[in-house]
Amino acid sequence: MHWNIYGGSYRMFWIEKYRPVSFDQIHGQERVSEVLKRCAETKTLPHLVVCGPPGTGKSVAVETTLRELYGERWQDNVTLFRTADFMERGKSALESDERFFQLYRSDESFLSNFKHIISSYASIRPIDAEFKVMLFEDAQALSHDVQHALRRTMERYSATCRFIFTTTQVSSLIPPIKSRCLPLFFSPVSREIIRDTLNQIQEDIPEQDRVSSDEIGLIVAASAGDLRKAIMYLQVRVETKTPFNPDTLSMTELQEETSTAFHAMKAKDVGAAQKTIQSLMISQGLSGKEVISTLLQVVEREYHDPEIITLLADADARLTHAGNEYVQVNALVATIVAEVFP
Repeated sequence: MHWNIYGGSYRMFWIEKYRPVSFDQIHGQERVSEVLKRCAETKTLPHLVVCGPPGTGKSVAVETTLRELYGERWQDNVTLFRTADFMERGKSALESDERFFQLYRSDESFLSNFKHIISSYASIRPIDAEFKVMLFEDAQALSHDVQHALRRTMERYSATCRFIFTTTQVSSLIPPIKSRCLPLFFSPVSREIIRDTLNQIQEDIPEQDRVSSDEIGLIVAASAGDLRKAIMYLQVRVETKTPFNPDTLSMTELQEETSTAFHAMKAKDVGAAQKTIQSLMISQGLSGKEVISTLLQVVEREYHDPEIITLLADADARLTHAGNEYVQVNALVATIVAEVFP
């Protein structure tokens, strides 16, 4: 239960109330769910890199797998690292964590402590299972030094420990990590599935408070494949009784930078647009496909131009066939300027 800022009383967030608890409830990711389900049934879980945009079911699918694998006491065999906080706080995160009290060495560096703690945990076989799991959420925050340390631990203790990395930016992981893991990609949830899910939720809402089909359509479009975001938008709409308006939603930092690139394209400044897009790939660690996904979100929000969407789809297809990311993205920018903003 959580404080409801709209109603002023304790209520549960709908993203938790309707959180899937089984593979059958994870919609839109059937192929990946089937792989994870078989891993749990056969107890042959490999190291995993679970990647995809936010709100597509990565965390809940991993949690469901671990629950199926270990049963009710699954958390006893799983060590969770909330990586962004872990990397930001450094030594203080290790020092204040009760799990590492006996292993932390105050006179050593963060990296040295990290390697010692991970190796110690990974080397001990659990009592009631073949192996334990170390789960790194938001693994894109891991520094390269930490990743290299993990690589060696993965090699040495694979018999007693499995590593799972969830991330929205798979390009931020070093090749030695990715080569040792089974990659599982969660794609953006389709609009049809998001709409169906919201309509199912509406069945639990008093009829007089339900949202119209047109507003559901706006919520679906604004969520951009993020089911969690769509459910949150619906709850805010129902509880505030304020008509949903996508124009009032703030853009993410990535979307703002991408919007800047589009403004440069519209001004026929190819160089500035390409430089902005390249900075997303170099500084932010986005892959070519992730850049195209962000471009699509901005197009749907600001331009509604089917010609741009077609060009984005063509570039995405070329990247699928191993096209050079920088060449294809730069060519995409030049093509949009030449054909859409002549």
